[in-house]
Amino acid sequence: MNNPQQYTKLIALTLAGSREAYSELYEITIQDVYKTVHFLIGDPSDVDDVVQEIYIQVHRSLPQFDINRPFPPWLMGLVMRQILAYRRKRWTHLRITKKAEEYEQTMTYDFSHHVVDKLSNHSLLSSVEHLPYKLKHVVILHYLSEYSQEEVAIAPVDMTIDRPFFFAIKDTQSKA
Repeated sequence: MNNPQQYTKLIALTLAGSREAYSELYEITIQDVYKTVHFLIGDPSDVDDVVQEIYIQVHRSLPQFDINRPFPPWLMGLVMRQILAYRRKRWTHLRITKKAEEYEQTMTYDFSHHVVDKLSNHSLLSSVEHLPYKLKHVVILHYLSEYSQEEVAIAPVDMTIDRPFFFAIKDTQSKA
């Protein structure tokens, strides 16, 4: 429909409160709006939502419409603004989702495979279990927790590092 008087009449009736006039304005413009949105959005599941938002915005913005200007370009301008708002909202949502996934991945570091790898040698593990407590403590800190000899020396053990470390290694090698 390219009749500007028809648009003007329907807009005036709509502003006066006529639902039938707004319904007719909707019926006249829906095909062009739907085609434009479908072409620019691409995702069929979101097209209906965007079209609905467009017509809500049309109803809200009709009082600001200048009757001296043509209605179809004004409507398409509103369509373009709503599509941009949709894309911006979708992009923001995707960005937030991606950041949340990255944060979740950094927070759930799985270290169990390292422990399993270190404990998989059962003969060595049984030899370590037969060591006295202080020697076992030193071996566990050094090999399982990967502490350096200096770090093990700082750990609260009643002996110095060199002597227990030496005896622990010697005792484990003799049992293996």
